[in-house]
Amino acid sequence: MPLWTQPISVDILTAIHKNTAVEHLGMEFVEVGPDFICGRMPVDTRTRQPYGLLHGGVSVVLAETLGSCGAAYSCAPGHRAVGLDINANHLKGATSGWVTGITRPVHIGRTTQVWQIDLRNEAGELTCVSRITMAILAPR
Repeated sequence: MPLWTQPISVDILTAIHKNTAVEHLGMEFVEVGPDFICGRMPVDTRTRQPYGLLHGGVSVVLAETLGSCGAAYSCAPGHRAVGLDINANHLKGATSGWVTGITRPVHIGRTTQVWQIDLRNEAGELTCVSRITMAILAPR
């Protein structure tokens, strides 16, 4: 059974994020695969904290964006996916370049979903691991 329940592509994801935090922070959707979404974010003046490192909260914005998109496009048409919980472990700082994230489902249930998001720097080193739990809401 295919994971995606509605049309999904890099172009579709990019279009729905116009004039949002995703666009403002320079995030880009890179690839949509059969069971994953990949996106990236620049480490620059928009995304660094005062010590020159990628801001941990901004890493969570990338993780939540990818996991939420995965949930939204894999739930039944007409249903909505909303966040219940997200956590992140920051493993290695990034000071420049791009951080790339990939999300894959851990659990796809009728009323909840759990997605794993791994963020890596340009050297391929793991910078952050995150997990998001989503509630799936039926149409009213």
